[in-house]
Amino acid sequence: MQTSRLNKTTNWGRLPAFLCCAAVMFTALSAASQAHAQGASAAAADPATRQNAAQLLDRIQQAAQQQNYEGTFVYQRGAFVQSSRIAHYATKADGEFEQLESLDGKPRKMLRHNDDLYTFVPERKLLVVEKRQNKDAFPALLSTSGDQVLSVYEPKLLGTDRVAGIDSQVVELDPKDNFRFAYKLWADAKTGLLLRSQMLDPSNGQVLQQLAFTQVRIGTGLAGDKTAIVNGMRNTAGWTVVRPPLETVDMESQGWSFGAGAPGFRKIRELRRPMAARDPNEPPIPVDQAVFSDGLSAISIFVEPVEHNSRKEGSGSNGATHVLVKRSGDYFITLLGEVPQATLQQFASAIEYKAPR
Repeated sequence: MQTSRLNKTTNWGRLPAFLCCAAVMFTALSAASQAHAQGASAAAADPATRQNAAQLLDRIQQAAQQQNYEGTFVYQRGAFVQSSRIAHYATKADGEFEQLESLDGKPRKMLRHNDDLYTFVPERKLLVVEKRQNKDAFPALLSTSGDQVLSVYEPKLLGTDRVAGIDSQVVELDPKDNFRFAYKLWADAKTGLLLRSQMLDPSNGQVLQQLAFTQVRIGTGLAGDKTAIVNGMRNTAGWTVVRPPLETVDMESQGWSFGAGAPGFRKIRELRRPMAARDPNEPPIPVDQAVFSDGLSAISIFVEPVEHNSRKEGSGSNGATHVLVKRSGDYFITLLGEVPQATLQQFASAIEYKAPR
């Protein structure tokens, strides 16, 4: 499925396999690390550049939700490449309709009407029905306004380019500190639809990962028919339908304090999901998840009881995605995000627990 969804609070099993085999022990972020983070700053953009960049970011988000588009895009991280096909139709009366299919590996198909999300897993005849939680999956981008994003990123307008045969505007967003990566974005000059997104190491400009259309059509004249999506969501005969239990949760009332994390990150969501215990005879393990975002980058913090749990302390990475697992009393805390490891350490060092009275 769409890898952007996998990397940003996805619906497909949030914890990657390398969590269980991470071997580097956690150490709290030192004052020296904090000083290092404060030492890096991008050159300040002039007011006109900031205004134009903020408007472009807002256009990107609006286009992803309001435009009709059909195309194929590729996710690339190192040697890993995955292709997906997307069709999106926006209507004034009924909102958004979307179909997303994986073209590599095992077949997967996602159908969506607004926030109703149906994910089909053919080899298991499994259908997962749930509510969409995040709205920043490619070609959407932001979880906040362009102005808020630019409170922690400095923009550079890099002129025009072509992506998938379409003229585009290019903007680079450089972090003001060492708590996040840089981004380079290509947006359709006419509609604002995001055509390519790169995550960069700001220290050397290396591309850490990329999402890009290789072929896309945009506009109201598309011959797409939302009826196929609607019928696909209704025709569930022969599929095992699973509706994962999901509830909002107030982690602060349960005794958790997240303190001062990295600058610019705001808590946008708190959820509780059950996770299967290692022993199938044991009841599911309740896992609470808090999601923080700076508008572009996201961090998930998972809290789960130690009992009946095989988690191990440690840290690891998979491309731009870093993970950190630590134990706090009777709980494991797992931090996961497309941010530098120091950012996860900053968040981890600020987490405290006091049992509610």
